[in-house]
Amino acid sequence: MSYNFYGSKDASNVHAINHTYKGIDTPDDLYGALLHVWCEYTCTPRLRDEWSPDNPTLGQCAITSFLAQDIFGGKVYGVPLEAGNVHCYNVVGDCMFDLTSEQFGDEAMNYAGNPEQSRDIHFSRTEKKERYEYLCDKLKEYCGE
Repeated sequence: MSYNFYGSKDASNVHAINHTYKGIDTPDDLYGALLHVWCEYTCTPRLRDEWSPDNPTLGQCAITSFLAQDIFGGKVYGVPLEAGNVHCYNVVGDCMFDLTSEQFGDEAMNYAGNPEQSRDIHFSRTEKKERYEYLCDKLKEYCGE
């Protein structure tokens, strides 16, 4: 199945560097699984009132990007947003992809020249680290592990 997240056409060239999650070999595989895993609890608290199954990627960017980094390697970068927030995405080799881009609808993100994101800084916020761990656990469950 093909998806429409940013970079999806090139992401099929990216493959898992480990087999932590059974059946997840490409970003398409991860996206398909996450459609069953993302939920209100995995959404950032400031956007939970807006989260719905119709927009499952809303508020999922950082924890999803770091999960994708665990699986595919590469780096996580962030598009600066209002109020000091960032929207995270992945770069693996020469492939850039954003599994949560659809939350912005037709709004185009500027993926050029953005700062690399630090897992340590993001996960210094307890709620974010707990959401990430919950997402990882739910993905393992979904993958039958």
